Amino acid sequence: MLPTPASHAHNALFRIGAVSKTTGIPVSTLRIWENRYGAFNPNKSSGNQRLYDENDVSKAILLKQLLGHGHSIGAIARLDPVQLRHIAQWSPAAGSTLSPARGPAVLTIVGTSLANRVESGSGATGLLKDSMRVAQVYADVSALKHAVQPEPSDILLVKTTSMQHSTLHDIQAFVDRHAFAQALVLYNFAPEAVVKAMKFSGFQVRREPISDLELGEWLHSVVFVDPARAQEFGAPGPVFSRRKYSDATLARVAGISTDVLCECPRHVAELIAQLASFEEYSQECLNHNTEDAHLHAFLRSVSGSARSLFENALEKIALHEGIDLSERNP
Repeated sequence: MLPTPASHAHNALFRIGAVSKTTGIPVSTLRIWENRYGAFNPNKSSGNQRLYDENDVSKAILLKQLLGHGHSIGAIARLDPVQLRHIAQWSPAAGSTLSPARGPAVLTIVGTSLANRVESGSGATGLLKDSMRVAQVYADVSALKHAVQPEPSDILLVKTTSMQHSTLHDIQAFVDRHAFAQALVLYNFAPEAVVKAMKFSGFQVRREPISDLELGEWLHSVVFVDPARAQEFGAPGPVFSRRKYSDATLARVAGISTDVLCECPRHVAELIAQLASFEEYSQECLNHNTEDAHLHAFLRSVSGSARSLFENALEKIALHEGIDLSERNP
């Protein structure tokens, strides 16, 4: 069963002129869709002005896209955004490809307002319309607790105002239940410790405000870095990969006496630490240099894949040499 959209009570309200500006749909057309086809049921202000919510904006964007693919407004006007996205999956645009062997990148977005920014094609996101498809939208992070994806997605894109350890836990639990090639988090406020924990867990993290152009560049940087490209460098799994070992554990392993053991534990631990540092450096470059964002995202994916491989190698070495890799409290 398709999930129901969020209620009006949980969304900001917009006047019809703002909806028109955001979606590129004339005010007169929005009124026709409402009055003749029952597409919207907006609230009314005390002055009897229409007040649309985020889900209405989503619906307008999707109706516009589907009409461009040949659908009839009369046939789809009363469907909700989830159902419209389901139809869009099988629209002609879904046949566009990133490469002859791969279709559009599939996105799951947390945050209705962020989904509207992406689906409206604002800024550089408009250049990606044939390269990505939004398959699922959740209103906020709390909606992830019991969510089950109706189909696999390549990219998880999350918008949260305040990011705490509980937020990270909810997002991480959702990620653990599903396979994503990339996971991106956009936030307004967060303690530095939580931001570091997010990066350690393999998330790409950026702080608001970012422009539509920057958002588009960020998405561009990950849409074209998929598992197949990482596998060219020998990575067996997805690009998204959390770190297994902290810097403290790696330093402890690197410092183990070599009287009995060979140098392999030290070399591998140092390589992992260097790759993790380069991985974080590439993410910072991605955040501050949008012109080369796609390059830095690719470098980050390669370093992350290599780190993951060496972490697996370190586990084999530790098993062979009897080294304890468990995290120790300071």
